[in-house]
Amino acid sequence: MNRFLAYACLALSMSLVGSYVALSKPLVAALPVFLLAWLRFGLGGLAMLHWLKKPAGEIAMSGQTKRLVFLESFLGNFLFSICMLYGVSLTSAVAAGVIMAAIPAAVAVMSWLFLRERISPRVWASVACAVIGISLVSLSKNELSAPTTIALEANLASKTAWLGNLLLVGAVLCEAAYAVIGKKLTGVLSPKRITALINLWGFALVTPFGLWMAWSFDFASVAPAAWGLLLFYSLAASVWTVWLWMSGLKTIPANQAGVFTVLLPVSAAAVGVLVLGEQLSSTQIGAFAIALTGVLLATLPQRGQAASAPPVLPH
Repeated sequence: MNRFLAYACLALSMSLVGSYVALSKPLVAALPVFLLAWLRFGLGGLAMLHWLKKPAGEIAMSGQTKRLVFLESFLGNFLFSICMLYGVSLTSAVAAGVIMAAIPAAVAVMSWLFLRERISPRVWASVACAVIGISLVSLSKNELSAPTTIALEANLASKTAWLGNLLLVGAVLCEAAYAVIGKKLTGVLSPKRITALINLWGFALVTPFGLWMAWSFDFASVAPAAWGLLLFYSLAASVWTVWLWMSGLKTIPANQAGVFTVLLPVSAAAVGVLVLGEQLSSTQIGAFAIALTGVLLATLPQRGQAASAPPVLPH
């Protein structure tokens, strides 16, 4: 795969994530979180049964590869979701946005530590643009519109925000680990098989919680439109976005790929404006421009630079 197509895969992956995040509000209102996750992994798994079979030319998985597949699912699917959902519930959305803006920087640092990838000044500049842009988006949100809300927010901050912020930092580290481990896995497994295997582990991890939620849930109360949205969410979250991300990672260093995570909030905002009728302030538009400048810095070829060699992976 050439670099341009790999960049397109990474960009489309994160754009799809932002789209289904923005459109998932009705699903979260209709279904408990763990039941929603269980159904997502189950439907995604049914769509990828034929991807589980080992291709003829692929080597058998070593013990290390099997452990990495489990960690990819445990950290990137299971633990990330728990840290994110409960972290946001214990702190403000502004704080959540600022903390999650650190994902590109965390990916760059982890890729340097664990993959021995060389990070160029241009990539560091693109990471800085991503962090600054998304932080400005978060800080520009006017959530505290009344004295009562301010008082409640202050009370929340004094009691639980520290734990929520800590959980969100954990979510950032989980997402960064997902990118780094995914880069290692693409060296030995095909993107399709990685996608199917980590989805299978995700289904296994969440099944006890999903069954517990399903036992007393009234499925007849879910509107038909919600089931259609659930199907889209399942295919997008479990199949399309993961396959696209792993396909791009097979060619692009993890530190550069991490910059594309800025497209998640950008696409979520675009869906909010175009589909949900929300509005963007001039500050938010400028912040998104800064973030997208970071993507351009990371992807535009440098003068006289040959295609970068694959990173040396530690054994």
